[in-house]
Amino acid sequence: MENPLVAIVVGSTSDRTFAEHTEKYLTYFGIPFVSRVLSAHRNAGELTAFLKQAEAEGVQVFIAQAGMAAHLPGVIAAQTARPVVGVPLPGSALNGVDALLSEVQMPSGIPVATLAIGKAGAVNAAVLAAEILALSHPEIAVKLKEFRSRGAKL
Repeated sequence: MENPLVAIVVGSTSDRTFAEHTEKYLTYFGIPFVSRVLSAHRNAGELTAFLKQAEAEGVQVFIAQAGMAAHLPGVIAAQTARPVVGVPLPGSALNGVDALLSEVQMPSGIPVATLAIGKAGAVNAAVLAAEILALSHPEIAVKLKEFRSRGAKL
């Protein structure tokens, strides 16, 4: 397999279903990716090692999906200068609003591109990654134009 251009990181196994939506769209765009379950809290050391490895292998965009306190996107953004796309997930008593606020309220200089809560955000994470990568990968730009011409649906 070609080296991944995108790394998807979800905070727990219960979040995997959302990552599957992202993976489906990345596959459509022909974007090689790697997907891992790593908690910012329970696997901090492993997460840091993964981020370094992913960058060394050529990952250009990180997609982080997490619920509740949702520190995962921010922790990743603090450790890389590559784009980080955050997807807040439902599942808490606040149905994802807590995750949304955690992701969108990043300190100045450490951005996380925060998308919609849940499935729409998971899909849009793949589309946003495709838009970023299309700037330097013409084949992705072609697929993106085709996607848009079909009403932005697979």
